[in-house]
Amino acid sequence: MNAELKRLHSPDIYDLENYKPESPTSFNFLLQAMIGPAGEDGEESFDIDVCTPKWIEENCEQDVVLIGRHYLIVREYNYKKIDEFIRKFLLSCVGEDWNEVANKVARLGFWEFEDYES
Repeated sequence: MNAELKRLHSPDIYDLENYKPESPTSFNFLLQAMIGPAGEDGEESFDIDVCTPKWIEENCEQDVVLIGRHYLIVREYNYKKIDEFIRKFLLSCVGEDWNEVANKVARLGFWEFEDYES
């Protein structure tokens, strides 16, 4: 089974394809990659913070330590490059079932069912 990017969404940005950050070199926003099994209906949300190195520098106090998990760090906003990067990353997310695949995708973004126990 493989993962497939169904669509990209952001609650912070209305039109991702035409978005122009107020500060092109310093921004951060939530990107929700809606991903599901390739060739099948259904999608689940994987949340990614997209930011620039300058934004991290400006928003990280000197004595703070950050974990970089679920951050996509870019030099500038380019929708096409972000979309292509995610699609390429998903090529390596293969498994026997959706749970195995989704756990690999969760390295990129916070899976809405991460740490879920039934």
